[in-house]
Amino acid sequence: MLGDPEYSELAIAFGRTLRRLRRGADLTQETLAFEANLQRNYISMLELGRNQPTITTLFKLASVLNITPEEMISIVKSELKVGTTII
Repeated sequence: MLGDPEYSELAIAFGRTLRRLRRGADLTQETLAFEANLQRNYISMLELGRNQPTITTLFKLASVLNITPEEMISIVKSELKVGTTII
């Protein structure tokens, strides 16, 4: 549910992970968006934890970032456990 704190924590953890992976790949939001066929504003909203990706979007992002969707989810899970601020 959208108001659920767990939903927010997951969205924020995904956003932190996406930002870290994007920066690690030396990509701008604009470049990542272009290569994944997404809008730059949507990438920003994901990184801020305001939106969550669909399965299709997860696969697109992982492909551009040269990792598997499973690896990306595993990193998000680790971020949830650690709870450190990466942004």
